[in-house]
Amino acid sequence: MRTAGRERSTARWDQVAGHWVRSLQTGGRPGAPPVVLVPGLGALGYLIDTLEGCGAWSHSFLLDVPGFGHRRPRAVCPPRIPALAETVSAWLAAVAREPVVLAGHSTGAQVACRVAADHPETVCSLVLMGPTFAPGARRVTGLLRALPGTLAHESPGEIRVTAPYYLRAGRELHRYLRAALQDVPERVMDRVTCPTLILRGEHDALSPEPWVSELAARAPRGRWATVPGAHNFPYQRGGLTAALIAEAARRR
Repeated sequence: MRTAGRERSTARWDQVAGHWVRSLQTGGRPGAPPVVLVPGLGALGYLIDTLEGCGAWSHSFLLDVPGFGHRRPRAVCPPRIPALAETVSAWLAAVAREPVVLAGHSTGAQVACRVAADHPETVCSLVLMGPTFAPGARRVTGLLRALPGTLAHESPGEIRVTAPYYLRAGRELHRYLRAALQDVPERVMDRVTCPTLILRGEHDALSPEPWVSELAARAPRGRWATVPGAHNFPYQRGGLTAALIAEAARRR
């Protein structure tokens, strides 16, 4: 949900490891670390407000990985968590060239967590928003139990901003989801060394409080907080999300 009065984002293309990677960028103030956002399931639209909120205080980017954001999708890497993490890491080395505040939402949180663990020199602060998937939701039956209560608190407007990405993704979306369900973020979190903030929506059964608390406890400088909303809380509360990312940047 876009907030009025902010500088709009623009698209850019950067060649990374032999592929052209698209991103949206905005803002840019000296002295603040860059912010890099990694979307869930490759859908960018619901994070635009968060991006532009971060752009008010920092040069901020929203990465189009694995490439569902263009009219003709250009898969820059397989829709697998390790492959996505390596693509994001290569982009950081080629474009950011300095440690960033890395924020991932949903499956993007899984990617961001792996980047911070595997390439600690590229991340000065890590923000995981609605990280997926808690152990009980890694099977189809558990996922189906968690979804109804979560979806009941989501905004219908999200469909309009996410559906185009999912339609362009086609079968790749299913492959991405299946790969994310097989990932075990808590094992990766044990290797994260930078300050970490984990955010969850109060009605998010995909990121239940006990699991988020456990994840934060695994990081040497981890903390967590519950915010209003459900799994996709950044869509309706982009300003709040951007403010919490800014706070994490100040604590780095």
